[in-house]
Amino acid sequence: MSIPVFAPWDDPNEQPLIRFKNVTKRYGDFVAIDDLTQDIYAKEFFALLGPSGCGKTTMMRMLAGFETISEGTIELAGQDIAAVPPNQRAVNMMFQSYALFPHLSVYENIAFGLRRDKLPKEQIDDRVSEMLKLTRLEKFARRKPHQISGGQRQRVALARSLAKGPKLLLLDEPLGALDKKLRQETQFELMDIQETTGTTFVIVTHDQEEAMTVASRVAVMDEGRIIQVATPDGIYEAPNSVYVADFIGEVNIIKGTAKAANKEQYYVDWGVNQAPILATSERAFSDGQECYLAIRPEKISITKGKPEKAENAVQGKVLDIAYLGNLSTYHVELPGGLVIKAQTANTRRLSRRDITWEDDVWIRWNATAGVLLAE
Repeated sequence: MSIPVFAPWDDPNEQPLIRFKNVTKRYGDFVAIDDLTQDIYAKEFFALLGPSGCGKTTMMRMLAGFETISEGTIELAGQDIAAVPPNQRAVNMMFQSYALFPHLSVYENIAFGLRRDKLPKEQIDDRVSEMLKLTRLEKFARRKPHQISGGQRQRVALARSLAKGPKLLLLDEPLGALDKKLRQETQFELMDIQETTGTTFVIVTHDQEEAMTVASRVAVMDEGRIIQVATPDGIYEAPNSVYVADFIGEVNIIKGTAKAANKEQYYVDWGVNQAPILATSERAFSDGQECYLAIRPEKISITKGKPEKAENAVQGKVLDIAYLGNLSTYHVELPGGLVIKAQTANTRRLSRRDITWEDDVWIRWNATAGVLLAE
């Protein structure tokens, strides 16, 4: 039995939970969000990814009601929320600092919002117990925030944010304060909790790995605009621009001019006295059009001897080697000075390297390995 794929954005009958329609946000002359239109669906884990100052936090703060819109509308479940004050929106926001009350226990922190809503004690107890169980904090209910670890404090903040059952939870760099290993563990916990509750999560992050791990879709932003929205694999394997290709993961960019070869195949002229590169592209290019070939380092293999029957093979010299334990990245200088990264998986324990610094090597890749981009 095949598991149905979660992709409401591909279903024309599915109504979005959140609609940004031609939203602009100005601070004086500065445009923080520039005529932005985007739908986000119920039960999505949607990531806003981009460098500092790209507008991702402004988008989130407008959703929460902490910022007003200069132009356009934001709808939540079909309702224009411009006039709805923050405390009356079915939205909760979890901050990077967690903002826990230091004098209250874990239990009291989670119960805080429910008490303010004057819910009956029994209902509060039931809901807090449910949240403690969900975040695996039952044993820590009576402790104060300073008596638990950073990762546990993060889960308390999450439990408190979810206690009131919001339709939408906004997470602003929620894992920024955790160390790398704990952050990776917590990413999977976040995904499990989001799936269990069915709450729509929108996360703001500048950490590409985090966005790629947790999100159903990733929106890559720059200067107040969304450059591309796609699933993590779509963003990685089929970026729509050099900016997106360069922002996500490691990539080699080879600039050249296109010339038609076969159906959906092009030659890329890229270097003086160099054989053209063969690339596959569904996007049409005209002869002589400037283009950029984006290839991930793991799609390029490296050998000492010249490969036979390779669609693309170029000779170069090893400048640098980055050994990362599971992977080795070779920086290979090609004729003309272009440096290309090729990656190999270290599947066996090796006492010495096959290929080392200053070696003459060949790199090769298939015509389908790269993405041909116009900008």
